[in-house]
Amino acid sequence: MTTPFDPSRQQASTVCLPPGLWTTVLDCLCDHFKGVDREQWLDRFARGRVLNADGQPIAADTRYRQGMRLHYFREVPNEKVIPVQEEILHVDEHLVVADKPHFLPVTPTGEYVEQTLLRRLIRRLDNPHLVPLHRIDRHTAGLVLFSANPQSRGVYQRLFPERRIDKHYQAIAAAMPQHDYPLVHRSRLVHGEPFFRMHEVEGADNSETHACVLEKNGELWRYGLSPVTGKTHQLRVHMAALGAGICNDPFYPQLVNEQDDYARPLKLLAHSLCFEDPLTGEVRYFESRLTLDW
Repeated sequence: MTTPFDPSRQQASTVCLPPGLWTTVLDCLCDHFKGVDREQWLDRFARGRVLNADGQPIAADTRYRQGMRLHYFREVPNEKVIPVQEEILHVDEHLVVADKPHFLPVTPTGEYVEQTLLRRLIRRLDNPHLVPLHRIDRHTAGLVLFSANPQSRGVYQRLFPERRIDKHYQAIAAAMPQHDYPLVHRSRLVHGEPFFRMHEVEGADNSETHACVLEKNGELWRYGLSPVTGKTHQLRVHMAALGAGICNDPFYPQLVNEQDDYARPLKLLAHSLCFEDPLTGEVRYFESRLTLDW
């Protein structure tokens, strides 16, 4: 009996070809993924790194067909090593909890593929079925929860959109004595320019953050932040909007075009996660072992 091709086990990405007037699969991929040039795609085809739905390599001149399902392997030539180390805090049949250091992406994106938390954990635990149940951005450190079992994944994934999981962060930023605490900040967040930055606009609120003061140290305070919603960069934008961008933030309130400075990480930490386990009913609580220094 032939074993079906499993793209997750092979760590392949999957795409269904969009509608268009292309002649070949190669033409479609070149137009659809503008960040990968034609020579790179030709090289991938030549090395059998573009597969059909059955996991069989196809030729670059394969005729284009709308909706055709393909698997391909993302590659970054000379990918740079990120000199930080994650820590695994918990492993069981269904869940993995890891402490992600600053600067490490959760999943493959842009110039990072192997230097991501997901790929590192897959190699360490020899489990190609790992899938992150939520994301924190590359500059943020702290807890990330992974599903380890496809059979139970759905019940854990629902914890987040149904808001049945409490997430608490810590941040260090300038003192804001002008506000009364605890406070609630709500706003409408949308993507701006460049595309990876969010900003607040007029309109119905789609984001909400609760904030309190945990510790005071002269001109800097340690804040406790609890996001009710999960918009991209929500805590970073909300803190900047309140009047104190998080220390060492390269995006907010202004964009700083500079390379990573490992000595000056963003002072934002995903500190704890708490939820009722949907399979057992027990209360699960996880806390980061990382800390934010002054």
